Amino acid sequence: MATAVPPLVTRPLARDDWPAIERLFGANGACGGCWCMWWRVPMGGRTWDAAKGEPNRRAFRALVESGRASGVLAFAQDEPVGWCAVGPRGEFPRLERSRGLARDWDARTWSLNCLFVPAKHRGRGVASALVAAAVAHARTRGARELEAYPQAVRPGVPLAGAFAWTGVPSLFLAQGFEPVVPHERGRGLYLLRL
Repeated sequence: MATAVPPLVTRPLARDDWPAIERLFGANGACGGCWCMWWRVPMGGRTWDAAKGEPNRRAFRALVESGRASGVLAFAQDEPVGWCAVGPRGEFPRLERSRGLARDWDARTWSLNCLFVPAKHRGRGVASALVAAAVAHARTRGARELEAYPQAVRPGVPLAGAFAWTGVPSLFLAQGFEPVVPHERGRGLYLLRL
């Protein structure tokens, strides 16, 4: 007999959600000590290596508890089952260092740049629910447009979960995003006008 899956509930991140984030991300900070800081740390290389782990955890906790982190959480009953970072593009300085993601934008351009769903909760619609909630959140907060950066692979080539942290094209196409530059593999830039 199959076990019933509890219904998903999504909502914007609140200042007192740090315990849920910590429980969801686990000891590795979601993936390799990132703690959803990849796009927030301006540079890679040594700067990023020095930030991984505890420094990123402290930095993200400070952002959450101060109300400066923006995103949506998914829950199944009281258990956090997914996270999506979405906020004004200017809050993610590392985007400016990526040539493939460069474009003209303004203060009402938002960025949906990170999804985390633990392996045991994948395949249950959590990522789709998070993207839909992120679109609604951005719209409610006055965003004019929303960017996403899905990872594409050639048909038949598997994509490891660790590389799907920005989502896959089908996730965004289903919500009405359109590719700015069509691509068959690698990270692309998709846009939704709100």
